[in-house]
Amino acid sequence: MFAPSELLWALIGLILTIGSTWLEVFVFKLPWSESGGWQLGASSLGVTFQVGAALFTGCMGGKNAAALSQIAYLALGMVLFERFGFQVFTQGAGADYFREPGFGYLLGFIPAGWLCGKLAFRRAQPTLERLALAALSGLALVHLCGLSYLILGSIFRWLQVDGSVLSAMVDYTVVQIPGQVMVACAIALMSYGMRKALFY
Repeated sequence: MFAPSELLWALIGLILTIGSTWLEVFVFKLPWSESGGWQLGASSLGVTFQVGAALFTGCMGGKNAAALSQIAYLALGMVLFERFGFQVFTQGAGADYFREPGFGYLLGFIPAGWLCGKLAFRRAQPTLERLALAALSGLALVHLCGLSYLILGSIFRWLQVDGSVLSAMVDYTVVQIPGQVMVACAIALMSYGMRKALFY
């Protein structure tokens, strides 16, 4: 049985995950340039806030809320695409989406959110270090699940991969990790501030 607060955070996590699928992460550049002039700009990290939404739900709502939000996200992505053609995932959805190389990473959101929530609420008072560990552990589990899915999918030949599996690993893990680590650290910092402000 879920507590009302867990259901609320699961709903918030679902909405954040759907919305963040299309939001790219940018960082502000330093306001000065080599020519000596002042210039304000932004630079893309090449990742979205999607993983951050799952980790944020774990840090704020706990393990049950995070896992439930990501189960709902996957189920909703499949149903909405099949029924209405509404694309929730970045590369479509539907019954054949399990053949996409990125599907293992989406599956990894469920245990990653659960682990993040479990570690974030191990003790009553949150610390920034514990929340950072929780978020980074969840991120590591997303990539562990994704890489395992790619390896198994290539062995049993159910994946539709353009190019080699090694190039898919580079695209989905190696290229994504630096930006996602920055997102995980930002999520830990934001969660710490919000939990202190909300007294839990």
